[in-house]
Amino acid sequence: MKRKKKVIKIVIVVLTLGLTLPNIVKAQDSDFGNWLIYIGNKKIDQKWNIHNEVQYRNYNAIGDLEQLLLRTGLGYTFNEGKNNVLLGYGYILSENYVLDSKEKVSVNEHRIFQQFTSKQDIGRVKLNHRYRFEQRFVESDFKMRFRYFLGLNIPLYGKEKDKKGYYLSAYNEIFLNTKSSVFDRNRVYGGLGYHINKNIRLEVGYMNQFFETSGRDQLNIITFINF
Repeated sequence: MKRKKKVIKIVIVVLTLGLTLPNIVKAQDSDFGNWLIYIGNKKIDQKWNIHNEVQYRNYNAIGDLEQLLLRTGLGYTFNEGKNNVLLGYGYILSENYVLDSKEKVSVNEHRIFQQFTSKQDIGRVKLNHRYRFEQRFVESDFKMRFRYFLGLNIPLYGKEKDKKGYYLSAYNEIFLNTKSSVFDRNRVYGGLGYHINKNIRLEVGYMNQFFETSGRDQLNIITFINF
C-alpha cells in the first residue's frame, strides 16, 4: 500500500510539472514546449514484437498542438534479446504556424521506416544504439532521412532483478537528410525515471532540439509499457 501511494504521488508530481512548467517559461518569453509520450511494446512470442507509440507535442502546454505522432511496427529480436530489427509505419499531423502570424497550416505525413537496435551493458550502465532509415511522404513531397540514437540508462535502485526504483536517462540523436542540406536536427535529452515494476516505467526530462539556424526546448513526459 505504501509503495502504491508513493507511485501515485510521483505520477501527480510529473503531470503537474508537465502542465505548469511550460506556461511559466512561456510567460518569460521562452520558446519552451511540452511533449507527452506513450511507448508500448507487445511481445507476440520470444522473438516477435509489436511496437506502438503515441506522441502529443505542444508549442507550450496542452492545447496548442505542434504535432501528433502515431507510430507502429513489427519487430524481430535475436542475439539473446540484445538486437532487434523492425519495420514500421508512422502518421504525423503537424500544425505549423504561418510566418509572422497566429494562423496555422496542417501538414500530413505518412512515414515508412526500418530500424536496427542494439543493447550493451557496461557494468550497471545500459547503452542503447538505434539506427533508423525513414521514407517520408509529406503531402506531395517525398523525402528520406537517416537517424542515429545513442542512449544510456543508469539504475539508482538496488538489485537488477527487481527493476523497481529510480534511474537516470540520457540520449543524443542526430538526423541526416539524403539531400541538401544534409543536417536536419539534433536532440539532446536528460531525465529522471521510475520503474514501477519490470513492465512499467515513468520518465520526465528536458530535451533541447536544435536545427541549422534555430533551436527549441521541451519538457518530455514519457510512459513505457511492456505487455
